[in-house]
Amino acid sequence: MKRVSVLALGVLALGSWMGSVTPEGIGVASVQAQESLRPEIGKPLQAAQELMKAQKYKEALTKIREADAVGGKTAYENYILDRMRGSAASGAGETDLAAKSFEAVINSGKLPEAEHAKIMEAVAGTYYRAKEYGKAVAWAQRYFKSGGSSGSMRTLMMQAQYLNGDYAEAAKAINESVVADEKAGRTPAEDQLQLLANCYLKVNDKTGYVNALEKLVVHHPKKEYWADLLARIQRKPGFSDRLSLDVYRLMFATGNLREGGDFMEMAQLALQAGLPAEAKKVVAEGFAKGVLGAGAEADRHKRLRDLANKQTDDDRKALAEDEKAAASAKDGEASVKVGYAFVTNGDLDKGIAMIEQGIAKGGLKRAEDAKLHLGMAYLQSGNRAKAVQALRSVTGTDGAADLARLWIAHGGRQGYSV
Repeated sequence: MKRVSVLALGVLALGSWMGSVTPEGIGVASVQAQESLRPEIGKPLQAAQELMKAQKYKEALTKIREADAVGGKTAYENYILDRMRGSAASGAGETDLAAKSFEAVINSGKLPEAEHAKIMEAVAGTYYRAKEYGKAVAWAQRYFKSGGSSGSMRTLMMQAQYLNGDYAEAAKAINESVVADEKAGRTPAEDQLQLLANCYLKVNDKTGYVNALEKLVVHHPKKEYWADLLARIQRKPGFSDRLSLDVYRLMFATGNLREGGDFMEMAQLALQAGLPAEAKKVVAEGFAKGVLGAGAEADRHKRLRDLANKQTDDDRKALAEDEKAAASAKDGEASVKVGYAFVTNGDLDKGIAMIEQGIAKGGLKRAEDAKLHLGMAYLQSGNRAKAVQALRSVTGTDGAADLARLWIAHGGRQGYSV
């Protein structure tokens, strides 16, 4: 994360009481013109300012203590001392002293309204660096209530909430930030979404964690996020085993089909579904990647390849007759099945038309599956608008709707062709 620069904020905050003085000195006379600051206090503070400019912060603190030792200080003198002490302590790494000093400045009643947010930012950042996360959160919230809008401060607050164990509050704040980014057409930061996912893990909110993963694959699509998401989707209560091939299709599309056994399993499922052309492409990819055709299982891999090739040739010869039979069928079951077979053979227009005809005819055992596959076919054809329309129409709780939503998230990116 981009940390709030406590030192920079603290030094910047000195500007309002330095008047027209140049950076080379405090200028006691100009300060006194605003309000009384005695020379016995102003002189060591001037020396402290010079030491701070030379980044000699501990020596500067010594000079500030010298000024602080003067008796009978006015409220204004204490206010100036606290401002100087906060900046010097920040530079010296004495975060507790810096935070207390800045807090005293805020509570003095003498701080110009325009500078409140800057000092609050300094206090929050100082407490964060001191690992006093609860106080960092409190000051960050005070900063935002005063009208502050720094993105860095929002990140600091959310991280402080997380580190303080306020996982639910952190998740709420992150969600609000993510929603605001999305509404404004901005991409939510990856580290913010990672933090959101971790918040849900901490409170064992599996649904929230999956939702955060979906945000990650939408905005920052990486193989590892997809792998985690697809594994968890399959473990959702009620997820149907019949959708295993569809899960493999998303694994393939997102680069998560890696092991030889995965390629073999997907190809066999495709053959069982009557889609040898899909099996052929999957096996060919496995051989191209070198995960099939080698090792102790090499002969088995080659036999599967030969079977997929033969059945693909046979299937292509039979598709024309299958199309006629589907057209005369009473329900749309055959049209959907044959239509998807055309899709896997690369005849997208005919396949899509047949699937749509099958859905329109009705009588389907798995109408949601048909809409899912129609959406996938449209994605492959490059018609994203039609694809999203079809995929958003998929309903139910057996997993088809989840997969449809993930295909929308995937967005038709390159990497898989049925």
